[in-house]
Amino acid sequence: MELRNIAIIAHVDHGKTTLVDAMLRQSGSFRENQAVAERAMDSNDLERERGITILAKATSVEWQGARINIVDTPGHADFGGEVERILSMVDGVVLLVDAAEGPMPQTKFVTSKALALGLRPIVVLNKVDKPDAEPDRALDEVFDLFASLDADEEQLDFPALYASGRSGWCDETLDGPRQDLSALFRMILSHVKAPKQLAERDKPFAMLATTLAADPYLGRVLTGRVEQGRLTPGQTIRALSRDGKEVERFRVSKILAFRGLSQQPIEMAEAGDIVALAGMAKATVADTLCDLTVGAAIPAQPIDPPTISVTFSINDSPLAGRDGDKVQSRVIRERLMREAESNVAIQVKDTPGGDAFEVSGRGELQMGVLIENMRREGFELSISRPQVLFRHIDGIRHEPIEEVTIDVDEAYSGVVVDKLSQRKGELAEMRTATGGKTRIVAHVPSRGLIGYHGEFLTDTRGTGVLNRVFHSWAPDRGPIPGRRQGVLISMESGSAVPYAIFNLEDRGHFFIGAGEEVYQGMILGEHSRDNDLEVNPLKGKKLTNVRASGTDEAVRLTPPRRMSLEEAIAYIDIDELVEVTPNHVRLRKRHLDPHERKRAAKAAS
Repeated sequence: MELRNIAIIAHVDHGKTTLVDAMLRQSGSFRENQAVAERAMDSNDLERERGITILAKATSVEWQGARINIVDTPGHADFGGEVERILSMVDGVVLLVDAAEGPMPQTKFVTSKALALGLRPIVVLNKVDKPDAEPDRALDEVFDLFASLDADEEQLDFPALYASGRSGWCDETLDGPRQDLSALFRMILSHVKAPKQLAERDKPFAMLATTLAADPYLGRVLTGRVEQGRLTPGQTIRALSRDGKEVERFRVSKILAFRGLSQQPIEMAEAGDIVALAGMAKATVADTLCDLTVGAAIPAQPIDPPTISVTFSINDSPLAGRDGDKVQSRVIRERLMREAESNVAIQVKDTPGGDAFEVSGRGELQMGVLIENMRREGFELSISRPQVLFRHIDGIRHEPIEEVTIDVDEAYSGVVVDKLSQRKGELAEMRTATGGKTRIVAHVPSRGLIGYHGEFLTDTRGTGVLNRVFHSWAPDRGPIPGRRQGVLISMESGSAVPYAIFNLEDRGHFFIGAGEEVYQGMILGEHSRDNDLEVNPLKGKKLTNVRASGTDEAVRLTPPRRMSLEEAIAYIDIDELVEVTPNHVRLRKRHLDPHERKRAAKAAS
């Protein structure tokens, strides 16, 4: 059987997962009457809720006697660790570009990785049936992008197809029959080369592990592409680390191959195929799984270093332990170490004292997803404000710079450019984009973007779209102004009283509603001025024996401003924490006692 290994890469929301759905349907991977969820590849709860792909996943389809292994990759640069490993398993990429939006920042990020590996892309202009689609302009922009990323002659001579993933058709020309995806299947078979590993079938077995999963029945499961040889269940093999040292020897208990949406046990894995192996106890991502006679490890792709760090610590608030059942630092440490093992883009360090752990990663979204997963598993945590990681290059302190691409209505472009310049951003490009929007491209320090997204949505009345991707390291650009407003801090513990909140509303916006549990040192809202203010949310109305008309009318409260987990983490200052439990996200001061706060502020100054 002919074999092809491809990855589908694209910017967030350009339709990768929807296109894979259509490929699975048309190749007969589903029965006619089988109930399949929309975006079937996004199997994780968070992926379905947010409409984004977080984990790379493999599947395979059969078309006219050939098997095509397809890997669906994340579009967000925050999950770039997944993308970099996955691309080393495939022989070609299908680059999906929205015909209206054209190539976007995350397209650039993933494409640069694919071109650097020498992969030849097939460009699919998706959503060409949208009213604002401009496929010719989008195609020119793709060519310019490839040229700017130093693509070679072979890569620049790419084939282009026109498609609508949602409608399930793909054609070689814009005015094609628009019936099915056969043009895409034909192009994959003709343009993507068969795995070069097919010629290595008679050598001793070796494969590089690229993703790690945990199965309740099989234990650790490592997925990768077989680089050479054959493997059958029951065979004893060994795992080598990157530097060639033996990690362990183990007996392969099961070999699983990707067939449609499920993994099926097979009797033999051969060079070129993408398979998952079970039976190991210690082997992990980037290890080489090989025959006992193989002495050298397969080189693994280097991973971009993390750019931000967040401190995870135990929840020590007065309300700790009410929601979650995983509250000890030992349990939190075990969970973080497990995450770092399967996700190579995350690094975990112990801090002095043992109650807190410094977790470094690619961005706020990646951290937010990890914290959200942990709270759903029953963890209670205190999370610090994200800190940018600096590097010293030739004795000079360098910081990460991100390329920010913003599409915004012309009326709001002035305020956006002003805010970016306050955050030490440098304008790289400004032009008119589709739909009368203005496209702004700027290079901004990562520090300046922490907490900016919420402000950006307010400034653009929710109409702006902001995308960011790591650009380079550059010398430190100096101090950046932080949050303008102070906060309202509770001076008492108990249940918030409506009357007290009503009388404090002229002091600022509240994050909590009446009747909610509060404690001393908890942040209740945002002060209307730039200093912090301690308030009493428990102060009830004094009762007298005099009654006048209108005295006892019910108070009407302004609805509180509720923050998502990522908004809360981005909002807090350096002396504040986010208390995360399975049912609540609360903001608090690091030191709950006011005298301790004053002492800490004095020491810091």
